[in-house]
Amino acid sequence: MATVPAVESFRHSVRDMDQDPDCFGDGSGTQLDYGLGFLEQEFGSELMSLEAVSELLEKMKTETALVEEQVLSVCSSVPPKISASLSAAEEVRCSLEDVLQREQSVSSQLQQHLQGTRQLMDDLGQTFNHVDSMEKSMKYLKCLHYIGELSASVQQFLMTNGVWEAIKAVESMAALDSGLNQSGCSHLVEFLRKTLCFWHNIIKEQLSSDFENALTQLHWPIVSTTSQSATPPAGQEVSSHVEELVTQLLALQTSDDLISQRASASGQGQPSPPLQAPPLCLPIQIMLQPLKKRFRYHFCGNRQTNSLSKPEWYLTQVLIWMRNSSPFLMEKIQPALDQAGVAISAQVELCRGLMSLVQEKVASDASRMLYDDVLFCHLVEEVLQFEKELRSNYSYPAVLPGLFHILLEDAVLQKWLSMEKKMAVEKMDAMLSAEGAWTSQYKDISDMDELNAPECAETFMTLLQVITERYQALPSPAAQLKFLELQKELVDDFRIRLTQVMKEESRFPLGARYCAILNAVNYISTILRDWGDNVFFLQLQQAVVSLGEQEVLGGLGIMEMGRLASLEGSLFDGLLSLLDRLKGEMLGRLLDFLMRDIVEKARPYCQERWLSVPSQQDQSTMSLSSSACPMMLCVRDRLSGLHQSLSCPLFQLAWQGLADRLDKFLYRD
Repeated sequence: MATVPAVESFRHSVRDMDQDPDCFGDGSGTQLDYGLGFLEQEFGSELMSLEAVSELLEKMKTETALVEEQVLSVCSSVPPKISASLSAAEEVRCSLEDVLQREQSVSSQLQQHLQGTRQLMDDLGQTFNHVDSMEKSMKYLKCLHYIGELSASVQQFLMTNGVWEAIKAVESMAALDSGLNQSGCSHLVEFLRKTLCFWHNIIKEQLSSDFENALTQLHWPIVSTTSQSATPPAGQEVSSHVEELVTQLLALQTSDDLISQRASASGQGQPSPPLQAPPLCLPIQIMLQPLKKRFRYHFCGNRQTNSLSKPEWYLTQVLIWMRNSSPFLMEKIQPALDQAGVAISAQVELCRGLMSLVQEKVASDASRMLYDDVLFCHLVEEVLQFEKELRSNYSYPAVLPGLFHILLEDAVLQKWLSMEKKMAVEKMDAMLSAEGAWTSQYKDISDMDELNAPECAETFMTLLQVITERYQALPSPAAQLKFLELQKELVDDFRIRLTQVMKEESRFPLGARYCAILNAVNYISTILRDWGDNVFFLQLQQAVVSLGEQEVLGGLGIMEMGRLASLEGSLFDGLLSLLDRLKGEMLGRLLDFLMRDIVEKARPYCQERWLSVPSQQDQSTMSLSSSACPMMLCVRDRLSGLHQSLSCPLFQLAWQGLADRLDKFLYRD
């Protein structure tokens, strides 16, 4: 049959493919596997069946024809799409070339147009610059004309006694001056300022003269209580005139402040720094002039009243002027200020003006007294007293500067600190060598002094308290901390002195001086603990933490800093530990001495044989052994003496400590 050779041929082909897998090219391995798998799937075990091969052949022909038909269909439809795409791309390319050519044409035309209009632009620029210059010139001339109009109006108003209108015109000049502050027209600005100063000074002189005349009618200045009582009651006309003048002077204040700032800046050669306080109002400036003349005449010249040793003369005089002027200001000037609607206190303004005189005088005197200890200390005392009275009796605001800033200057502050230390050391030497240094001031008064402090300790702590009162009012926490450090240094110095005296008296700890030293140590530590809870020192404690003053902190660690910040500790903890250690050593030495004396007296009692002692049943009443009487008498006498010599807290510690030692001696040793 014909199909048999075909099958044999197919079998040989399959065998050849199996033996020569390279016949399929690079992917022959995969194709061979696919073919073998396909045959295995189609024929299975009937690979030699002719019917299966025939069916497979027909199936493959059908599928091949179908694939060829699909390929021919795709090939016939793809070329028209590709040609359409190519045609569209060609059209786009042509359009793009056309656009590029048009762009080049427009660009060349634009360049030609710009070349043609450049000259026109230059001409227009020159024209615009000329117009701008003309506008500036017009504004310059208008401003100049406006200044001339204001000047002419001021002159006309002054000729017709129209002071208010003249003041308003001057205010307009001042406003224009402020507006031209950044202008580069220096000649115009200079002309404006000269014109402003000219008319301002004329109006100010006229108003000042009228105001001075009105004040003279009211007998100003009030320099004494006699002149104050002799002041006649002002008539309605004078009072109204004064109020009007005050209001007019206040209206002139803006231009006056502006002129003053200009003069200050030109005098310094640079812009004036911002003032801490506004300038004095014009009415008060005028009222201060006679007082300034008197002050400079008496305290700045060659008069005997200008004495470095008598700063209280001018300080007291200024306070007298403030006190005597207060009723006049409240009755005559303050109503006018209130009516003008300004928040100004006439009393405070006058105090500010007088304070400027005092500040200048104190600063001058302080620099001259740095090398004279007596004069310097006297000046500091008077300044502190002046500040206290000024703030408390004259309602001088705390925000306004007084005299403390002069004392806080480096040279003056260092001198003050050195003088405090020098005087304190001298007083310590004197108080320790005084006859009654180790006796209490209240020894003859029962229940008067529980601490039984000796006079030297009380005097020393009073000295520290006085130092605190002197620097407590200073506005600078840093300066206050320097004084606190000085106080701590003085306390430590006094402790060392007490230790030295104690060593001399340690041979007999029951002596009056030894007990007085112990009382002094306990008294100082008690006062320092009370100071640690004082509001002022608590504020300083917070200042130490916030400022980080290393001199006061003394190299404290993180734990100590935390205790200070949380108010668990105090600024005196270091001193208190030293004082407590000294107190403990002295108490221990005192108790050791007591025990040696008691042990000596207890020898007969200790050597007594207990077998020879009568039985308790044989005795009708309990009694003290005769051999123990010397010991108990010694305890009684010593405790009685300590009760008289030591303070109550120390005596309590002493008898408790003695009881513990007696217990150990009698029942344990």
